[in-house]
Amino acid sequence: MTQTYNADAIEVLTGLEPVRRRPGMYTDTTRPNHLGQEVIDNSVDEALAGHAKRVDVILHADQSLEVIDDGRGMPVDIHPEEGVPAVELILCRLHAGR
Repeated sequence: MTQTYNADAIEVLTGLEPVRRRPGMYTDTTRPNHLGQEVIDNSVDEALAGHAKRVDVILHADQSLEVIDDGRGMPVDIHPEEGVPAVELILCRLHAGR
């Protein structure tokens, strides 16, 4: 894995390929905690890859969830193929990411 984390590192799958690759992310509507799990998984991935030393998960009294890590964050430069900021791809396109 490359040490550089920028827009070039973001893979964009199209059509139904993201759903085929990880169907549980899209078809399990019985678990509303799934979004929180995804955010925690992203932070843990940063730590396992050696890019973060700390991950804090806070469940607030209003039942909101906060996840804080000291990892690299999301790249914000323009993706070379898609022409939009990488963070937009990560948050808005099915399975764009690494």
